[in-house]
Order: sequence, then structure tokens, then C-alpha cells
Amino acid sequence: MITMARRSLLLAGAGLPFLRPWKAARAAEGTLRYGLSAYPPNLQPWVSTGSAAGTIKLLTHRRLVGYNREGQLEGEAADSWSLDASGAWVFRLRPDIVFHNGETLTSEDVKWTVEQVASERSTAFMRTQFQAIERIETPDPRTIRFITKEPAATLPEWFGGYNMPIVWRGSEPREPIGAGPYRLTAQERGSSLELTAFDGYFRPGRPRLKTIRIIVYADENLRMAALQSGEVDMIEMVPWQFMAGIEADPAFQLDAVEGPFMDVLFNGARGPFADARVRRAVAHAIRREDIVKVAFFGRGKVLEGVPIVEGTPYWDAELSRGWNYDPARAKALLAEAGHPDGFQTTLLSTAQFNMHKDTAEVVQQHLAAIGIRCELRLPDWSTRVSLGTRGQYEIAIHGTSADSNDPDGLTPVLDTNLSPSHGRSFGVKAPRTAALLARGRSELDAAKRVPIYKDMQRAALEEVPMVGLAWRSQGFAMKSGLSGFKTLPGALTALSVSQLEDMAFG
Repeated sequence: MITMARRSLLLAGAGLPFLRPWKAARAAEGTLRYGLSAYPPNLQPWVSTGSAAGTIKLLTHRRLVGYNREGQLEGEAADSWSLDASGAWVFRLRPDIVFHNGETLTSEDVKWTVEQVASERSTAFMRTQFQAIERIETPDPRTIRFITKEPAATLPEWFGGYNMPIVWRGSEPREPIGAGPYRLTAQERGSSLELTAFDGYFRPGRPRLKTIRIIVYADENLRMAALQSGEVDMIEMVPWQFMAGIEADPAFQLDAVEGPFMDVLFNGARGPFADARVRRAVAHAIRREDIVKVAFFGRGKVLEGVPIVEGTPYWDAELSRGWNYDPARAKALLAEAGHPDGFQTTLLSTAQFNMHKDTAEVVQQHLAAIGIRCELRLPDWSTRVSLGTRGQYEIAIHGTSADSNDPDGLTPVLDTNLSPSHGRSFGVKAPRTAALLARGRSELDAAKRVPIYKDMQRAALEEVPMVGLAWRSQGFAMKSGLSGFKTLPGALTALSVSQLEDMAFG
């Protein structure tokens, strides 16, 4: 039986464990100073609170699987996985992975982790997906079998996100014990954290850096200035207006890809946005070129449909423009929904990230042109996460990426039946979209999945569980002397920090 104490690991409100504070110092040998864009709201292992928390989780925990530099699935705690003749997913674990307390990672730890995530009291990001597992078998310490209620073509990828670390089954609620390359050893709340290499890490010679000192710069200009002045060696979320300058400066290197995207989320539990016609009006009211220009300085491209990656079999040119800019159509939809003169509402974003604030201001202007008058609300990021999760907004701007480059990776964004999250709409009804996502997930034939996901896009264009706005370039900048890092492709960009274990100076 899962105890109440262990179940409380899943509650989002718990803070970070108390650790000794430290003060910033000059770079020491084997120490990387890393500029983070936000202080993690918390480090609960399976709760989604943004990519800043994900960075720490990727460094202090290991997942069952991860991704290599080409974006292909590879083992972390698992060294192999396959479907057996009965349709169960069978994973074989590495024999040499230990947690930070010295305990060996076994199939019982994986089973316990999945049970916590799928628990009825869980607030885990992946709760609904893992509730599709009918039972879990652990025939020996290195083997685990997942028997699902329906076929699940993408089940291995469910373990690849930063919200699915494997945690030691004896962990206390506020001290989840991981098996990552680093341990969290110090923090100064709101401003910094320190990670120290774990000497029991399973990869020989890794991590190469002995210490990572993470310093929070919520202001992007200060984050950039810290890199240029030598206060830090590497930063995430490089401000787009500085990317060209970094590329031209031999003292630095920029590693950026296009994959994350900006979108509009809705509160469909009440008010005008419960009507899909109003949501479609929003989708047709926004000229995305302005967002790419203003928020991303041209380093991105318009997104006028469901965020399916171009070049994959699931992308369709016509469907990709299903929410094209058409203010006349937007006004007609508003009138059809009973709002010919528009209405007053609020638009939630955050002032902590300029891309969120700038995107919100462009959206505000275009919605005003069709009669939707928005009052901007721009709290700090932690408050934005809290308000979004609780559904305390009318309409909101969000920036995210899919969990994988497979369309099933969009489930956390598009399936509004899932448990509340700041990263998806609240209370919106999109049953056809959800049903087609589930159908695509259960189809094991790759060729048959293609038309299913095109039908899913058609459903989403009508039901509007979210509105795509713009693909954006996202990058890391670092001193030229650093090696061993590459930004992962497409939707996997936010998982790139898992490679910090491979980085070194020189």
C-alpha cells in the first residue's frame, strides 16, 4: 500500500529541501557557472512547474530512457525494451545504477514510481497516461513488464520527459532520492543552487564537471550581461535580440534550434471561451508574423495550426494553415457566438520572460481589433504557474514544446481531459481531439498512425483546445572553451541540459 507520506511527494505545494546557502565565487577548476532563467517553484519529481525545474531534475535524476543527440530514444536506467508476444512492454534495467543513497535501482523502484504517478491522488504531469497501465510485473530485479489496457505504441517515450524521473521507493516526501550525475548540495532561495558530482554515477568518467553552480537571472538582459562579463560560463534561454551578436563573437558559441512554440490557452469552464466559436475567432484574429518579429527578432516562424513538425509524415500543408490570419472570419465567428460587439476579458502572461510579455502584447492588440478587449496580467513566473494550474484566468499565453517529436508528445498540450496544468487549457471540451490522440497512441502500425493524426488535427482546428502562435528558436550560449554540448532537435530542446554531464572546459 502507498502511504500518505509517500503520496504527498506528488503534491505541488511542497518546497525545496533546506540546504546550506552559498555565495557566488570566481570559477574554480571543474566548476561550471550556469545562468538559469527562473528559480524553480519546487522540485517535486513528477509535477510540471516549468523548464527551470526540469533542468535541475534532469541533472539530479535519471529516467528510464532519454534521447541522444540525434533525438533518438536511448536507454538511461534501462538498457533495452521491446514489445513481447502478449503485447506487454518489457524493459531490462542496467545492473550498475545506484541512487544517491547507495541503493541499487531495481524494477521495484520503477514500479513504485509509476504507481505514485498513476495514483488517484496524484498531481503528476503524466498521471493520465500511466493510468492506462493495467498492471506491472517485476519477475526479477532487472526486469519490469507493463501490461496496458490498450496497445500503447509510444509508451517508452512516456518515460523520456523531465517529469518522469525514477525515484528510490523509500524516499521521504520532501527528499526524493534520484540517481543522476549530480546531487543538490546547496541553495540560496530565489537566487542560486549548487550541484555536486555524484561519485557513484554509473557512466565511467562522468560527469566531467565536478560542480555546477546555477545562478538565477530572471531578467534576460542581466543573464546576457553575466555571460559577457564572465560571471557565468553558460546561459539558457538566450535573448533573441542577442543571438546574432553571439554568433559573430569568437569568444562565445551559440547552439540554437527551432522546436519550442508559443500558444494561447483558454479557460473553458466558464465565460465566453467555453464556446469553440470564440476560441476559433481568437485563432483567426492574430497575425503571427508580428509575434515572430517583435518577440523573437525574426528567429522563428508562424504557427497557424496544431504544432506538428514539418518534414514528418504527420505534417500537412493545408492543415498547417487551418488557423490562418482572417480578421473578417474572426468577427463573423464572434457574432455567430452572440458577441457582435466583442467583450472585455483578461489575458494572463508573465513579465519575467520578455517573449511571454511581448507575445501577450501583440495578441492583445490583434484581439482588440475584433472587439475582444484584454486587460494584461503579468505576474512573476511562479505565480503564472500557480494561476494557470488552478484555472484562475480567462485566456493565457504560454510557451512550451511537445514531450517528443511524435504527435503523441502533444497529448499534454491538446488533451484537456488530463489533470490541470499551467501548460494546457482549463476546462475546455475537445472530445474528438482527445479520442483521436488515444487512437493514434494505440495503433502499433506506423503507416496507419498517419491518417489518424491528420484527423486529429482536423478535430483540433474545430474544437480549439489551444491556439498555435509561433515556432521559436531557442538556444544556449557558452564560452568558446566549453565542449560536449549540443541542443537536441525539435521538441526535445528542453531536455538538452541532460548533456551537461558530458561537458568540459577545453
